[in-house]
Amino acid sequence: QVQLVESGGGLVQAGGSLRLSCAGSGRTLSSYTMAWFRQAPGKEREFVAGIVDINTYYADSVKGRFTISRDNAKNTLYLHMNNLKPEETAVYYCAATYAGNLRLRSDYRFWGQGTQVTVSS
Repeated sequence: QVQLVESGGGLVQAGGSLRLSCAGSGRTLSSYTMAWFRQAPGKEREFVAGIVDINTYYADSVKGRFTISRDNAKNTLYLHMNNLKPEETAVYYCAATYAGNLRLRSDYRFWGQGTQVTVSS
């Protein structure tokens, strides 16, 4: 099975950018459908972006601002986030699954520990 470790979170001002990384070990990430989710305090964990083979998918709220990608040589998943908003303050998680509904949290078998993103106004 795969182990996932996120990094790259931090404090950024509204309108700023961050790049999150999710390093995989144990298995190659290209074997999986991968996604980023986020969870704000008191809210449900929600889908942000996903990648299946070379196809990418986004939540409507982040389209045009966020980009999901993966580097198979580095076995790493990325999330580039631009024009961040204060309401996007959350813990961001990467997740992997063999198959299932890309946007459904419960279909993901493997999760990282999360990385905190805080967007100040």
